[in-house]
Order: sequence, then C-alpha cells, then structure tokens
Amino acid sequence: MKSEVVVGLVQMHSGDDVNANISKAVSRIADAASRGAQIVCLPELFNAPYFCQEQDDKYFDLAEEIPGKTSAILSEEARKHGVIVITSLFEKAEKFYNTAVVIDSDGKLTGKYRKVHIPDDPSNHYDEAYYFASGDLGFPAFQTKVAKVGALICFDQWFPEAARLEAAEGAQILFYPTAIGWPISQTREDLNRAENDMWKTIQISHGIANNCFVVAVNRIGVQGTLNFWGSSFVSDPYGRVLVAAPIDKETILIGKCDLSVIDQKKKDWPFLHARQIKYEQR
Repeated sequence: MKSEVVVGLVQMHSGDDVNANISKAVSRIADAASRGAQIVCLPELFNAPYFCQEQDDKYFDLAEEIPGKTSAILSEEARKHGVIVITSLFEKAEKFYNTAVVIDSDGKLTGKYRKVHIPDDPSNHYDEAYYFASGDLGFPAFQTKVAKVGALICFDQWFPEAARLEAAEGAQILFYPTAIGWPISQTREDLNRAENDMWKTIQISHGIANNCFVVAVNRIGVQGTLNFWGSSFVSDPYGRVLVAAPIDKETILIGKCDLSVIDQKKKDWPFLHARQIKYEQR
C-alpha cells in the first residue's frame, strides 16, 4: 500500500434539481480523478437541497435505499475512474437515516455509517431530527484499497468521541461530508469568523489527538436561511492545514496525505496509544 494518498474534495452548491446535482457531482468526480485523486469526497446530502430547514413530509420522497439509485451511479463512477467515493445520502430503511457511504475503487460498497449526532435546532436552521433517526451502526473504520478511512457526517464534527472511536478502529483519514453555514440574518462579521474558525479548530484537533488526517468537505451558497461557508480543507496529524478552499466558490481541492507522517507522529507524540480509558480511584 502506497504511503501517499491523494484526496479530492468537491466543494459544490446543491440546488433543487436532484438530477442536476448528481450530474454536477459525476462531472466533479471525473475531474478530481483526472487530477490524480484516489479518494473523492462530496458534501453531505449532495444530491438534494438542504431541506432540513423546514418540516415538510414531501422531502421524505428524496430518501432511497442503499444500495439504490444514487449509490449505483456513484458506484459506476468509482469503478469507471478507479477512485473511492465518499458522501452522505438520505437513506430509507426501517427508519430514515443520514448515511455515509464508502464505495471502493472497484465500485463495490465497502460499508456505510449512519449519522449519530442529529441536530435538533429550534430555529429551523438545522431541523434534522424531524427527518433522521440517530444512527445504529456504531463508529466503524473501513479498509479501502489505499487507506483505512472513517466517515462521519457534519454535526458529528463537534464530538471528540466519534473521531476517537473511529481512530481507535484504525482510521488513518477521517472524512466529514458537511452542510454548515451562517444564518443569513447573522451579520456580525466577527461572530461569523469566530464560528468558522471554531469549526476548523475542532476538526483539526481531532487529527492531532487521534494521529490521523482530517478531510472536511462543505457546501457553498445561500439556501433558505443559511449561507453555507465552504472552507473545505485537509489537515494532517500535526494540525497543519495542507489545502483549503474559499468560503464562497465551487472548487475541487486536491490534497496529498503522506501516511508515513502518522508513523512519525506516533513516535513523537503517541496520544492515541497513551490514552487512559480507566482511571484509578485515589
């Protein structure tokens, strides 16, 4: 297995036309692959508008089984271009879930993770609890052909336990497909900067504490009550930001994750190995 893994981050706007969103994503996957990406990550719920700002039963029609129509399209693109594809979809199962899929470069579904932390925002900016049940698949890591990866989703970003559990399962790269932004009514620039900075800081810290790379992939553009802030990035186990996207433009980022850095960090700062799960009473 090669030491260097090239990741492609597709920062995009998703509108009301599901087919157009999927077509855009397909084009971006091909573009990222042509630039050397081995793993391509799309934003959270990339094939739909961010519908969780209102409670309307019509949006349940967007849900699909996994495997299903959209995952089959992604599987074909993964196979065609020889890339791993990671994103999240609105899954219809015994309940409804926000589910990350990991599709390997042969087009096979390696596994899925169902979002555990579901925001229940009374302001209706993120009213996800109306649509999604909390995930029931635990916090797995998935062995792909180029790296062992973890897939978490948006609000999971704020909880260190999620990153720790997937890192403990061996994840070398944590992927966070995301849909997050500022309320358009929030006009204080200092507050906007602070929120964007804390979003980056908490995720970068997961990589430091757990000795892994972090890949965060966000939407952009105004939709409903939110202005999605982009800012997709890749950071390494030392907390260095390797590539970063602007807040307001669709872009494809290409980042290189040198997995040998994980071994070096393990020698220098063995945080994950040295953690104490049980504490002796004194």
